Amino acid sequence: MQIQGYFDLRFEAVKETFANLFEQTQQRGAAVCVKVGGETVIDLWAGVADNAGEQAWQSDTLVNLFSCTKTFTAVAALQLVGEGRLQLDEPVARLWPEFGANGKGGITLRQLLSHQAGLPAIRQPLPPEALYDWDAMTAALAAEHPWWNPGDGHGYAAITYGWLLGELIRRADGREAGEAIVARTARPLDLDFHIGLADAEFDRVGYLTRQKNNFGDAAAQRVFKALVEDPQSLTARAFTNPPSIMNSANKPEWRRMSQPAANGHGNARSLAGFYDGLLRGELLDYELLTEMTREHCQGEDRTLLTRTRFALGCWLDQPEVVNATFGMGPAAFGHPGAGGCIGFADPQQDIAFGYVTNTLGPYVLMDPRAQALARSVKACLG
Repeated sequence: MQIQGYFDLRFEAVKETFANLFEQTQQRGAAVCVKVGGETVIDLWAGVADNAGEQAWQSDTLVNLFSCTKTFTAVAALQLVGEGRLQLDEPVARLWPEFGANGKGGITLRQLLSHQAGLPAIRQPLPPEALYDWDAMTAALAAEHPWWNPGDGHGYAAITYGWLLGELIRRADGREAGEAIVARTARPLDLDFHIGLADAEFDRVGYLTRQKNNFGDAAAQRVFKALVEDPQSLTARAFTNPPSIMNSANKPEWRRMSQPAANGHGNARSLAGFYDGLLRGELLDYELLTEMTREHCQGEDRTLLTRTRFALGCWLDQPEVVNATFGMGPAAFGHPGAGGCIGFADPQQDIAFGYVTNTLGPYVLMDPRAQALARSVKACLG
């Protein structure tokens, strides 16, 4: 496999780890970017971007980042907090009155950001086309009953997060959610990141495929079992209502829409650049970044059926859990995306990391491919 790009000679072992992924993990196309102290030390890419295997992965190839998008969304919301246009601990319904129905009058932005609001899924069956109808989805969530008493436990809001946070950002900022988030997070850092991708960019997008005969870890298998055996469960509805959630990512209408939980498009360079911007204080001041990255909840996740640990809009490291660590340091924070993409920062070592792939793995927590790369970076640093 021919590896393209740049690496500092101190990190040659990371290049070898990256190359090995193409030999051992069905990897079709991928990229990795790492910044240390604000300087790029790794910026590599390889493989193919299209389904036929004829189009080489380029330096500017984009992929659907899935839930890596959530931290961009959280940062935009926290910027609005810093401006006084949103409040972490005031009821969401003060800005979005319809949201206060059916026991949601006390839910706060903090609870939404940390997956404690009880709204990871919608009970009422929705048609496939609802996925692309912002008003329909926000109305359904405004009418929903919480699945548990808000604040009493947590459950990952895999896709509802986008409409919940996006509607608040839209109302507070005045722009559509995707435009506001990109303008606040990507443009100031000149990042190649998009929520609501223009048709002119479609030729740059890697086609997504799935690994074959890989059933993931125990957590992934529990979620799969719930999807198959208990379609009315919270977990199943979180991922299958609307029923088009899990099979739309290569469709043009998915790429075009603004869904700030799950359909940001970018590359490894944009993920590393975003987290480096956070470490440099270019997106949030120290106080807000500290609040964003402190633990808000941990324990059994009602959606993912495994232990998770959340801050505000990002995951925190669980070093003692093999499939829930960023593989770097205990203070690392960031966000994985379905299928394997991940972006994170380790403030103790001043590292920002981004990895993307178009070959989706089955894991619901951290993907071992990204973990292997991160551990290699750590080893090179000593």
